[in-house]
Amino acid sequence: MNKKILKLITETKAQLKSQANVKTSYEKARSSIQSDVDSILDLKLKNEPIIPEIEYQSILNETVSKAQITTLKKRGCVIIRNVFDRGLIAEWNEEINDYIFDNNYFDKAIEKEGMDQYFSDLKSGAPQIFGLYWSKPQMLARQSKSMAITKKFLNSMWDVNGPNGIEFNPSQDYVYADRIRRREPGDETLGLSPHIDGGSFERWTDPAFQKVYGTIFNGDAKSYDPWKAAFRTSTQEYKSPAVCSMFRTFQGWTAMTQQGPLDGTLSLIPITDSMSYLLLRALQDDIADDNLCDATPGRPLLISEKYHQELLKGLVSIPEVYPGDTVWWHPDITHSVADKHSGKNYSNVMFIGSSPQCPKNLRYAIKQAEHFLQGKSPPDFAPEDYEIDFKGRFNVNELTSLGRNQMAL
Repeated sequence: MNKKILKLITETKAQLKSQANVKTSYEKARSSIQSDVDSILDLKLKNEPIIPEIEYQSILNETVSKAQITTLKKRGCVIIRNVFDRGLIAEWNEEINDYIFDNNYFDKAIEKEGMDQYFSDLKSGAPQIFGLYWSKPQMLARQSKSMAITKKFLNSMWDVNGPNGIEFNPSQDYVYADRIRRREPGDETLGLSPHIDGGSFERWTDPAFQKVYGTIFNGDAKSYDPWKAAFRTSTQEYKSPAVCSMFRTFQGWTAMTQQGPLDGTLSLIPITDSMSYLLLRALQDDIADDNLCDATPGRPLLISEKYHQELLKGLVSIPEVYPGDTVWWHPDITHSVADKHSGKNYSNVMFIGSSPQCPKNLRYAIKQAEHFLQGKSPPDFAPEDYEIDFKGRFNVNELTSLGRNQMAL
């Protein structure tokens, strides 16, 4: 890191340490995390569900129970089943396969190797994620009514009120075009170590993030509400390829194939209120003044055994999911991808998160729309621009009215 960043970290830590007794606050947060992890391990031992599951049809019928919502908010993640028809997903999966091979993606990827450095600091290495954004299946999934209904439901978990008015419109979404994962059975190279996206060192140094986590830094962590949206749409992330410039209420993906705990897929630490522990950990005396538990600009926030042993014990794999199911997690939730795919079939997903309409997201959506029209990689990602000349790329005339709104067109 350059001297300017190190100086900012040093000054910020001194400021935050002066606001409250960070040692006492940390011990309370640590105790709370240990209790939450013990509860998760107990459920795991009993082979009881840990990550909540909701049927899409119950969202459509408005029959989701209060107990389900309470569990969702506590865990910070959810599997929503059957958002898409399995037959349709099977067709889309084949169409993406054809899109890749008909356009010689692999040959072109060799020429552009090394352009995307976002995951380079994660010990397991970069996953085989395809730098494709504008295939027809991806765009059809994004502009589908079932996806819009799902996102509206997820956004309703948030308190959108802030001191300057409504933070975002929970009923309307802007597309955040992301990539796809297609992991072959037997692969051992595509894992991702536990991490959090959407800001690393900024979570301490950015003025808006400091307001988001104000009660934590002021010694009143019990008052912190991870579902309060105030100031979250004003944060400024460090610009780097694959650092998300949008505010996402949930990260997420749509399963294109059946996959479960042995298939090299997603693991989560289902504790929404883990940021108190993580933020205060970096302010303890055993961490150097210019260090935030190795948080690095332009990279994910790494959650490591070196600093966060208590929290990592709560890492659990998602249960079996099927084509058309969707998986969602709060932007402060730690997640990882298993090092080895021990299953027999491909583990394929489309990354589709929830990025509601607000001024911050509109600014990005306008820039993204220009790239879409040209077939270029979106602004947040390395400019690999594979799809400029791809046959079968989704075009603007195929957008529905909902899709045009979502694309800021």
